[in-house]
Amino acid sequence: MALTKKVCRVWRLCTQDMGYRMKGTSSRQWIQRQHNDIYVKRARAENWRCRSAFKLLEIDDKYKILQPGQLVIDIGAAPGSWTQVACQRTNATGIDSSRPRGRVISIDLLPISKIPGADVLDCMDFTSQDCQEKIILLSEGKKPDVMLSDMAPNASGFKEFDGRLLVSLVSKVLQFSVTQLAVNGTVLVKLWQGSGCRELTTVMEELFTSVKLVKPKASRDDSREIYFLCQKFKGLETTE
Repeated sequence: MALTKKVCRVWRLCTQDMGYRMKGTSSRQWIQRQHNDIYVKRARAENWRCRSAFKLLEIDDKYKILQPGQLVIDIGAAPGSWTQVACQRTNATGIDSSRPRGRVISIDLLPISKIPGADVLDCMDFTSQDCQEKIILLSEGKKPDVMLSDMAPNASGFKEFDGRLLVSLVSKVLQFSVTQLAVNGTVLVKLWQGSGCRELTTVMEELFTSVKLVKPKASRDDSREIYFLCQKFKGLETTE
């Protein structure tokens, strides 16, 4: 009995130590990658909250989806880098008095530190009726020109399952856009390559005149993420 207990104790110590070493190695690799990442360095230097800002900046530089005076809704916004970009490009802070002042509504389940120019709805579930009613209230009767979504579910480690979860979340963004987005409006959403993308693309093509798959340079090469840029929303009447 004593020997068995001793063996079990040694086994636990060995496996715990192995787990620690594996976790430590993984952490060191992540830290090293962050340290070498040019976009991480630029984000710090240019005061963006995270490197993902450069994905939206690159897409907007090419396709001009954000304009002064627009109403933009950023879904799954934490920590807020896309909201920062949207506020800058729509003049939501009013810093340029010669241009129309935009408005940005920023939403996430997680806390979001205050962002100049943005109406923040943090610790809220976008899919809830309460949250969507607050969005409509903040919009003051204006339909959004642009909806952004860089959100992703917490990874379970099962790619197929996680992909389906993200498809479900993006489906809810599209459902909301059907009733709220302005005609000729734009939706930019992230998906992961794989399950459900093809079916969702079919839906997007029904709702929008133009649907493009984009992969900005700031998106890491080993990442499965892809972005769908949906432009020129046809409006509810043509989609019924």
